Amino acid sequence: MEGEIIRKNPIRQRLEEMADEKYREFHSGLVPGEEHILGVRVPKLRAFAKELAKGNWRAYLAEATQDSYEEIMLQGFVIGYAKMELLEAYERIADFVPKIQNWAICDCVCSTLKIVRKDLERTWEFLQPYLQDDREYFLRFGIIMLLDYYKKEPAYLERILEVLDGIRHEGYYVKMAVAWTLSMYYIAYPQEVMVYFGRHHLDDFTYRKTLQKIIESRQITPQVREQIREMKRRI
Repeated sequence: MEGEIIRKNPIRQRLEEMADEKYREFHSGLVPGEEHILGVRVPKLRAFAKELAKGNWRAYLAEATQDSYEEIMLQGFVIGYAKMELLEAYERIADFVPKIQNWAICDCVCSTLKIVRKDLERTWEFLQPYLQDDREYFLRFGIIMLLDYYKKEPAYLERILEVLDGIRHEGYYVKMAVAWTLSMYYIAYPQEVMVYFGRHHLDDFTYRKTLQKIIESRQITPQVREQIREMKRRI
């Protein structure tokens, strides 16, 4: 109707007010293929999510739109920050995972879902379907959750190495997730992971990237770095 005032979604309006054009241009280069970045820095998104999580967050999630990268990430952050029982968290996470379409939303949201620490064994079972999925970001989600919440749990080490060794997927962001996770596990458990390297079944790309990420780490000695370089030369 002529003269009608179209009211913006208040969440979207708030995000647009926080947007930074230079940051949008910079961040767009880090997330190839994502066309709907507003340019809101992650700390600001987190602060906004915490604000929403203190209010009627269930109503927000029920009405939330996903017309931009930030609107999707905001939902994941709210799930991570809102107070709820673990079983509800699993349901909320399961509803959210299909919305993940890039590595950045995946990794940022995974690191926020700290509620899963309440019962790591139950979370382990929750993650199994994702670790066996053939969809790139479902699988990456499962892998990054193993990195974020099990690295300090040595009782899970052998199980996790077995899971990572069994992943067969051609997606770049799956391969890089496996490489990153294995490199971080090497830093935490160098002897055990070195033994695993002697019997691994990784494809050459993933193995090379794993070794490269270890080499790039500041947490290893020059001697270890040279040892890993020699392993990489032998591939």
